[in-house]
Amino acid sequence: MAPYRKDNWFSYFADHYRWSAGLIIALGTAPWGSSDLGEVDMVGKRLQDRVGDDQAWFNEWTRMGLELEGLGGEASSRGRHITASGFNFRACMYYQTGERFRQPKDDKALEVYRRAVLCFKEAAKYTQQPSIESVEIPYAGGRSLPGLFVKSAAEEKGPLPAVVFFDGLDVTKEFCYFWGVRDMVRRGLACLLVDGPGNGESIRFRGLKLRYDYEVPAGAAVDYLESRKDVDPERIGIMALSLGGYYAPRAAAFEKRLKACVAWGAQYDYQALWKRRMELAYKTALSVPPDHIQWVLGATSMEDALKRLENFKLSGVVKKIECPFLMVHGEEDAQVSLTDAQACFHAVGSKDKTLRVFTAEEGGSQHCQNDRLGVAIPYIHDWLAEKLKA
Repeated sequence: MAPYRKDNWFSYFADHYRWSAGLIIALGTAPWGSSDLGEVDMVGKRLQDRVGDDQAWFNEWTRMGLELEGLGGEASSRGRHITASGFNFRACMYYQTGERFRQPKDDKALEVYRRAVLCFKEAAKYTQQPSIESVEIPYAGGRSLPGLFVKSAAEEKGPLPAVVFFDGLDVTKEFCYFWGVRDMVRRGLACLLVDGPGNGESIRFRGLKLRYDYEVPAGAAVDYLESRKDVDPERIGIMALSLGGYYAPRAAAFEKRLKACVAWGAQYDYQALWKRRMELAYKTALSVPPDHIQWVLGATSMEDALKRLENFKLSGVVKKIECPFLMVHGEEDAQVSLTDAQACFHAVGSKDKTLRVFTAEEGGSQHCQNDRLGVAIPYIHDWLAEKLKA
C-alpha cells in the first residue's frame, strides 16, 4: 500500500488518516449538495485539538447536523421548501459522517442515523431535478433492501438505461447519491442506489450482514429494475466503490444480465488485506475503526472475522466477467495497493476492459479519488453512458 502523504492538502488532520479521509469526503462531495465548505471547516477546526477522539468526532458532526436540520425545519415552516431541501441534504451528510466511526452502534448512534435518513427523505421531497424515489427491493427470505431510484424528472423517450450503485464497507446509499449521481442522471441514465447487506439501513435496522456472494443482492436489484416500465432491462450496469471494488466484479462475474461493470477502487483478496492490517496492528490506513469489520460480518472476534472473509477473493472469479469492465484506482491509494489493483485487472476475462489509474501529479491518486472527485466522477459517468446508451 502506498504511504500516506503528510505533506499535501489531503492531510487535514496531521498523522490521522481516518479522520482526514472522513472529512475530505464531506469536502469533496460539496459540489453535489452534500455540504458547505465553511461548515465542514468549522467542524474541522473544533476538532483540531481532539484528533483521534471519536466521541468528539460524533458530537461535533451531530451538532452541525442538528443545526442544519433545525434550519431546514424553520425554512419549511415558512414554505421555503427549496431552501429546506438544501439544509436537510447537508444535515444528512453531517449526521452520517459523525455516526460512521461510532462503535458499537448504540442507541445514540442509531438515533442519529435514523435522523439522517429522514432528513434525506425530507430533502428529496422538494428536489425537482432529479427525481428521487425511496424504494424497497425484494430480497432473499422475504426481506427487502432499501434503495433510492433516481432519474431525470424531465419526460424521457422510452425506457432508460440504468446503473445499480452499491456502497462499500462503511458508506451508504445517501453518501453515494452525493458522489455525483445528479450528473449521472443528466447523461440520460437512471440510478438505483442500494444499501446492500452489511451497509446503511440494511445492517443497522434490518440485521442483514455482509455476504461474499454479492451476485445475490445484485440479482435482486436487477429483478427490481426489470419490473419497472421506465427502465430498459437490456441496458443495466453496476458500479460500486471502495469495498464495492469487490462487490461489483463479483456480481458481474455471475449475474449475466449486467451489461457493464465499474469497480471504483480495486479489491482482489480482501481476507489477505485484513491479515496484513492485523499483522501491522492496524497501524495502517483504515477508513473506519477496525472493529467495524466484525460488526458487519456478525463476527465475535477478529480471528472469526478472518474466517468469514475466506471467500472474499476475486482470483478465479473475475475471469468469468464478460461485459465491458472499468477499474478506477489511485496511484497512491493507502488502503489498497496499486499492485493488487493491477493483479485483479489482469485476471478479468472481459475482452473490453479498461484500467484508469489517477496519478499524484494530476490528482485523484488517493482512495476512490476522494482528493479530486471532480475529475474521476465525469470519467466514470462518461464511460457508463457510452457503454449503456450505445
